Amino acid sequence: MPSLDSLKSLKTLEIDNKTYHYFSLPEAARSLGDLDKLPMSLKVLLENLLRWEDNKTVTGNDLKAIADWLTERRSDREIQYRPARVLMQDFTGVPAVVDLAAMRAAVAKAGGDPQRINPLSPVDLVIDHSVMVDKFGNAEAFGENVDIEMQRNGERYAFLRWGQSAFNNFSVVPPGTGICHQVNLEYLGRTVWTKEEDGRTYAFPDTLVGTDSHTTMINGLGVLGWGVGGIEAEAAMLGQPVSMLIPEVIGFRLTGKLKEGITATDLVLTVHPDAAQERCGRQVCRVLRRRPG
Repeated sequence: MPSLDSLKSLKTLEIDNKTYHYFSLPEAARSLGDLDKLPMSLKVLLENLLRWEDNKTVTGNDLKAIADWLTERRSDREIQYRPARVLMQDFTGVPAVVDLAAMRAAVAKAGGDPQRINPLSPVDLVIDHSVMVDKFGNAEAFGENVDIEMQRNGERYAFLRWGQSAFNNFSVVPPGTGICHQVNLEYLGRTVWTKEEDGRTYAFPDTLVGTDSHTTMINGLGVLGWGVGGIEAEAAMLGQPVSMLIPEVIGFRLTGKLKEGITATDLVLTVHPDAAQERCGRQVCRVLRRRPG
């Protein structure tokens, strides 16, 4: 941002005497054609490209390729996607902070300003991968386990606390708060993200990449997110786009109801092998319900 906005889709919205700028898909449709039947996940990606259009990493042909998805239902077009934020857990997050600290040391050694080294995208690191259950079966077990965890990992946690105070756009969720994807669902997910830039407040969909395998749970809130490796997450932290093909979208339409004693987990475990056979490695799966009436 700011975008070239070649399709003139930038609009404003006023809420409680505050003006927000956003990129309107109905306005983009005036040039791209009807977008109503585009899957929601691709609409989010299209908004992302509209917002980052620079005629270098994102071009008008990229915008058209997503609109043209409706014709073939697949595309071999590679796009550059920029998530709104990055989610990490401590297992992969500690090496990332070490890398940032090493970059600062290298800049300082070269005579530069080390304070300029910061994540460009907001990063949340949830400490949840260091839990070991030593005590159980009583009301004091949780507190005792947290105390033992702090003793075992004191040096690592002190380093992460330093990282939170030293780097901009970097926050740490302390141990004992909850598991990564739970914290993401209950506290970190915003649905709509806002950012101040050039005197404007931009509003756009909350999106993320995360280093936890359960990152995709956030899609249940309408927030587009998936898991990536540590190197990809670090690249996103530093403002580099995620290079990806425009994904296929596979729909599952659910009808009827589950029998008593059968859980949603049972349903997912039943569907998943079939999804794997349909090449769901890098595809988006969308679960649909039959419309009432």
